[in-house]
Formats: sequence, C-alpha cells, structure tokens
Amino acid sequence: MSLRLSTVILPYRRWHEGGRAAWTRAEQLGFHTAYTYDHLSWRTFRDGPWFGAVPTLTAAASVTDRLRLGTLVTSPNFRHPVTLAKELISLDDISRGRVTLGIGAGGSGFDATALGQEPWTPRERADRFGEFIPLLDRLLSEDAVSYEGDFYSAHEARNIPGCVQRPRLPFAVAATGPRGMRLAARFGQAWVTTGNPKLNENGTPEQSIQAIRGQAERLDDICAEVGRDMTGLDRVLLTGFTPDRGGPLRSLNAFVDFAGRHVELGFTEIVIHWPIPDSQFAADEKVFEQIAMEAPAQLR
Repeated sequence: MSLRLSTVILPYRRWHEGGRAAWTRAEQLGFHTAYTYDHLSWRTFRDGPWFGAVPTLTAAASVTDRLRLGTLVTSPNFRHPVTLAKELISLDDISRGRVTLGIGAGGSGFDATALGQEPWTPRERADRFGEFIPLLDRLLSEDAVSYEGDFYSAHEARNIPGCVQRPRLPFAVAATGPRGMRLAARFGQAWVTTGNPKLNENGTPEQSIQAIRGQAERLDDICAEVGRDMTGLDRVLLTGFTPDRGGPLRSLNAFVDFAGRHVELGFTEIVIHWPIPDSQFAADEKVFEQIAMEAPAQLR
C-alpha cells in the first residue's frame, strides 16, 4: 500500500479570512485527509482566535468533494458520547461519508478544566476513555442505545439513520500505553501516535525511531492477544512532536528520508501540519506544497 499523506489545519483563522482557502487548497494538493484539532483552546494559541472542530469540518465538507475530513483528536475532556455521536452522524451525512474520528484519552491542558472540573489523573482519563469508546461505538452503530456506566449514561438515545459509512465511521485511536492500544486493537480502524513525549525536548531522532518501533511492536503483541488482524489496522504518525520537529519540512528530500524511516516501521499514513507563521508549525509554504504533491510518489 502506498503511503497516505495527510495534513492538520488548525482552526485559528476566520472562515472567510483564510480558513476556507486552506481546506480547498488541501484538496487541490491531493492530501488524503485534512484533520483539525478538537480543543476549546490549545497551548500558545489560547489567547488568540480558535474555532470549534465540528462546525469547521462541516464548513470544510461543503467546499470539498474528495478530501477526507477528521479530528486529531477528540477526547472525553469536554465531550459526551451521546451528543458527540449525534454531531458525528450529521457531519458524516453532510460530507457524504468522508469523516474519520481521531480520538484519544485527552490530557491535562486547558480543556481539562474549562468546564470547571478538576483535571483528571492519568488513570481517571484512561478509565473514562475505556468507557467512552465502547459506548460511542454502539451509539454510531445502533438505532437506539441505553447504557448505565461509571462515567457515562445513555437512555434510549436514538441515532437514526446512522452513519453513511457502515457499520459506522472509522476511529483512529491515539494511544501509547497498553490500555489505549487495546482500545485501538478492539475498536480502531487506525492507531495514532506522536512518538514518545519524553524524548521530544532532549531526545534524538534515532532515539525517537527506536521508541516508536517499540510502540509498534507492543501494538503487534496486543493485536495478537485480542485476535485482531494487524494488517487491517492502519498506523498513523502525527508529526511535529518528535525531536525532528520541523526538520522534515525543510526540503522534499528531508521529508522523504523522514517518512521513509517510518514507513519501514509499518506506518501507512503520515500527517503534517499546515504551515502557521511565527509558531512551532512555521514552514516554507512552497516546500510544504512540493512535499504534498511529490513525496507520496517517492514513497510507494
């Protein structure tokens, strides 16, 4: 299978002041999927413009035809499975079946406290995630769902007519630990990683490759444990958070070298951030577009 090259378009621009243009250009450049972050605010962008993921993707669906669309990632930090399912089914319908849900356990950033709650511990996040995904899977696959859990409930929740994609839209599950990887193996159509966060500041690219290889091998073992065919689970690398940082976007050759090393680890999709000036995602737009148009053919 050829490598799929995708992008992340952060929702920081007004739709009619550059937002729309990025999504339509992503389709013109041939990206497989264009994702956006599903946060209420994020890191250094907190005190500037930031728009909602689902409305943004809905607008993107209306101005594109072939480009897949998705979140990278949605989390339980401020989402509930019942309301999220309704929004996703609507988005899948509007896009005519082009939605992928990237989903993870969430973190301790601004989203974790925006609703007034204390941030959950890593174990609490994992516990909630372990209940969130199976319930969301049912809500997107069944016409009516009732459920009483430790964290989430649904009472005769109706989701008719369901997703355009059957039995439901695909999940891309972000996980680095064993509990999350088991959820990816059980419910995911793809597994997502950003690498080992402990290496991002002071590690080397070589150490990062070894760490990601270890993650992939653990996923293989977990798939074997649960009886999941590994060949049916895509592997997605979200770039920008490994020690390489923006290095792979410096030139076409640098990207092909970077991507090739990860393709050798079994990755089927690599996601690069749409350039944002004066940010950690700054990059030369001409080089970015050259990578989008030329790199996939060199990585077949």
